[in-house]
Amino acid sequence: MDDELPVRVMLGRLLRLAEYRVREYATGEEFLVSLSAHLPLCAIVDLHMPGLSGFEVQSCIRAANLQVPVVFITGSDDAALERTAREAGVRNLLRKPFSSDELLEAIGGAIGSFGRTRMGG
Repeated sequence: MDDELPVRVMLGRLLRLAEYRVREYATGEEFLVSLSAHLPLCAIVDLHMPGLSGFEVQSCIRAANLQVPVVFITGSDDAALERTAREAGVRNLLRKPFSSDELLEAIGGAIGSFGRTRMGG
């Protein structure tokens, strides 16, 4: 999820090429509503969006006891962000621009940390 359409389109294309099924969301609120019907294998979440921030989305996922690994992305170069992310329990944080390989590796690591497989096991 990312509030910027070009970023969502790029991520969607990349992930489809890697044979993932993709659902795109412009806001954290849209994503959270979707969880009642569909639990994703992994969520890619921009930290800075209008409405709920990425950290707030992760907090809502945890509060609902949902097992959804999250890969955070950000365009921010704020040095304090690393500390804030670690304090929030973030394991996967990519700064834009990142490579396709970096994203796919982060997704694989996030999914693996939850003991899930690409097929949703």
